[in-house]
Amino acid sequence: MTVRVRFAPSPTGYLHIGGARTAMYNYLFAKAMGGKYVLRIEDTDTERSERRYEEAQIEDLKWLDLQHHEGPDVGGDYGPYRQSERLHIYKEYTDKLLKEKKAYRCFCSEELLEEKKKIAEEKGLPPHYDGTCRHLSDAEVADKMAKGIPSVVRCITPKKAYTFTDKVRGEVTFPEDMVGDFVIVRANDIPVYNFAVVIDDMTMKISHVIRAEEHLNNTLRQLILYEAYNAAPPTFCHVSLLIGQDRQKLSKRHGATSVRLYQEQNYLPSAMLNYLLQLGWSHPEEKDIFDIHTLGTMFNLDRFTKSAAIYDIVKLNHINGEHLRLLPTEKLISEVERILPADHPFHKMDAEWKARCVTLSKEKMNFYSDIIPLLKLYFDCEVSTEADYVEARSWETTPQIQAYLKGEIEKAKASGKKFVTEAEYNEWSNHVKGELKIKGKQLFMGIRAVLTLQAHGSDLKFIVPLTPIEVLEKRINM
Repeated sequence: MTVRVRFAPSPTGYLHIGGARTAMYNYLFAKAMGGKYVLRIEDTDTERSERRYEEAQIEDLKWLDLQHHEGPDVGGDYGPYRQSERLHIYKEYTDKLLKEKKAYRCFCSEELLEEKKKIAEEKGLPPHYDGTCRHLSDAEVADKMAKGIPSVVRCITPKKAYTFTDKVRGEVTFPEDMVGDFVIVRANDIPVYNFAVVIDDMTMKISHVIRAEEHLNNTLRQLILYEAYNAAPPTFCHVSLLIGQDRQKLSKRHGATSVRLYQEQNYLPSAMLNYLLQLGWSHPEEKDIFDIHTLGTMFNLDRFTKSAAIYDIVKLNHINGEHLRLLPTEKLISEVERILPADHPFHKMDAEWKARCVTLSKEKMNFYSDIIPLLKLYFDCEVSTEADYVEARSWETTPQIQAYLKGEIEKAKASGKKFVTEAEYNEWSNHVKGELKIKGKQLFMGIRAVLTLQAHGSDLKFIVPLTPIEVLEKRINM
């Protein structure tokens, strides 16, 4: 059997991170099994569906590097891949059920249906449709159709329980009478979700359906339809929901929920996928940081957890930093240059300086933008207002340090140097310690205060050689 899976979003907004996780699971399973990953657009909600959102979602999936084998943009043998372009297929399968008396037209008005529902509730019965129109003769149906009376199509629900084995939930049983005869085609001839999904999955030969737990209840209606068509249902895998720290379903109140927003905030797609995969699936080697594209056959459907996955932005940020530090130096430089203003002095530095700078800085970065305050160490002359800095400036030893370093910096500049070396900085430090007899806190904080105008920071033997001599000169005179 060829494994065929699908991700089927509705183009009513930007790609949700929950949807991205589902897409990733399908992508990885197809890759692990040597199968096909299909993108299908469920756009039968004509009022809310927009082509711009379809295009945006495809762009977001490409940004995540979750490339599909078949879809509306790349074609395939089982198209069309937009539900709005498959109405003729749905009609064919609707007519089949009507002909076989497994479905029927229902002419009951909304008002009548509400009345029936109210009566059922008063009797303590499930609010199911009572099957009034199921017993209409062909002639009665034809007469009502000729009169233009609006109708929907309902699938007949057998009086029995349904059981299936879910790859995550195990054996799931839906008791008898859980649903009544349910609508599969609306009065405007547009199929409802559960009907269209079954027809699409059957005709596209989908072997496995990997989707969120919230779709579990839809499975009953879908099983009934598969049975009506004498078709074997796919293997179902209902993965856990994403929830916020408050254990509520993830929504905008928990922060950014669309992939597009994370892209705009310069998250790395590899980090997003790494984190999303951990939310409900465990790595067989218990790794926290990895590239999902290297999993291969390690990814399977047996390592999903049943419990809801708590979305933790702090953990995501940490993982983003880990992936950032794995980037090639050239890539990191390129991304830093992209996010910095055009007039930032970083752009004027040579390749070697940039490489040393980002290599030093990345240990303190989770995002590209985190380098912006770090770059102030090399270019800014902003005086700290911290108490420790004020204290360091008040020591009687600090002016001695300042006077000595001023002379050294002026000599370096006069010799044409644009930067001092680490060895030269070490000589300065040793001179202050050995000749000026300044030690301990007053030595290191004093040097830092006059060379960086700050009280704390990274090791000076790395910072000072990366600071332009003109900047050191300005600072030493402040």
